[in-house]
Amino acid sequence: MNRNELFDHIRRKKSFLCIGLDTDISKIPAHLLKEEDPVFAFNRQIIDTTYSFAVAYKPNLAFYEVNGDSGWRSLKKTVDYIRKTDPSIFIIADAKRGDIGNTSRLYARAFFETLGADALTVAPYMGHDSVLPFLKYKDKWVILLTLTSNPGAENFQFFYSEKEQKFLYQKVLQVAATWASPDNLMFVTGATRAEKLSNIRQWVPDHFLLVPGVGAQGGNVEEVARYGMNDRCGLLVNSSRSIIYAGKDKDFARDAAREAHALQQMMEYLLTQKGIL
Repeated sequence: MNRNELFDHIRRKKSFLCIGLDTDISKIPAHLLKEEDPVFAFNRQIIDTTYSFAVAYKPNLAFYEVNGDSGWRSLKKTVDYIRKTDPSIFIIADAKRGDIGNTSRLYARAFFETLGADALTVAPYMGHDSVLPFLKYKDKWVILLTLTSNPGAENFQFFYSEKEQKFLYQKVLQVAATWASPDNLMFVTGATRAEKLSNIRQWVPDHFLLVPGVGAQGGNVEEVARYGMNDRCGLLVNSSRSIIYAGKDKDFARDAAREAHALQQMMEYLLTQKGIL
């Protein structure tokens, strides 16, 4: 999926919602544990009731890899089901990979070819040669970790260079933006640091930003849009737990749809206010 297709998808659905499929088998409704594949059974119902409100899904690989080979099968079935349900959905493999070049090439094949994801979260710490193999795929995206929403982000991301007069996360933005265009490179910027988005937009005005942290982590979609939206939206706002675990019983998928719809309605309003719709 290229940038124009993603933007058209946002306008068509009047939404920039990404739903995180962080499916923890210990948290799904008990009746699903009788299913042959409880994780996929949960995901399937979430997808069925929320896909009309979302432009993207983001399975976090940790919740699948923990289950070994059955976890990978659950993940692959989930990705294939999303493709069958709505081929226009943008699928992000939240794997946070990044290693020396030959290893990254294999990671790229695993997630772009074998799994069939549209995008992959990648760690920038090892530099250009660790990211380049992912960028070689046409119409596939690298989503580079830049400014995260967790408390530990203070340890390194806000290291300030007196010589360069910038924080480390700003250095990542500045350098990485020279590696690829806004057509295949996004940046992760946490919703709990929404006020930083206006500063980030000075460095990368045209790139899409993947913004996690709305919902259970306390991020606010209105603040994210105020500081981070550009004239082509330029945002994918992720919500995971507050949607997929909105309900605990047999009506969990209906409750998830209610939460997703509420966010979509707010996003439609924000897109309209910006003049995008």
